[in-house]
Amino acid sequence: MSANDFAATVTLGPTAAPSPDSVLRLPAQCTIRDAAQLLAQLLLRIEHSAPVYIDAAKVERVDTAALQLLVAFLNDRKAQQRAVVWLDCSDALMRAARSLDLTGALALSAAG
Repeated sequence: MSANDFAATVTLGPTAAPSPDSVLRLPAQCTIRDAAQLLAQLLLRIEHSAPVYIDAAKVERVDTAALQLLVAFLNDRKAQQRAVVWLDCSDALMRAARSLDLTGALALSAAG
């Protein structure tokens, strides 16, 4: 799969009205303490054939563990050629992704 194929599976902003179970709303605190809960939420959506929407607007604090889970999730979805759509992304998440050079891996480079 080329970089263009990946770009087609991860987008920014809604492309259609998402169903409630396809939206993952990240909490204000996304840290290693919350990793098990985040993993459980990601696993519920990993096999969805419809796009998975991530709303990260309320994230105030995010650490490496949470970002690693999100990268792994996006990689799995990409391997299955299933879409992920970022609905919104907080400044805190963008700063953390930039500081760890993960904006590309998270497909957030167009947002920031």
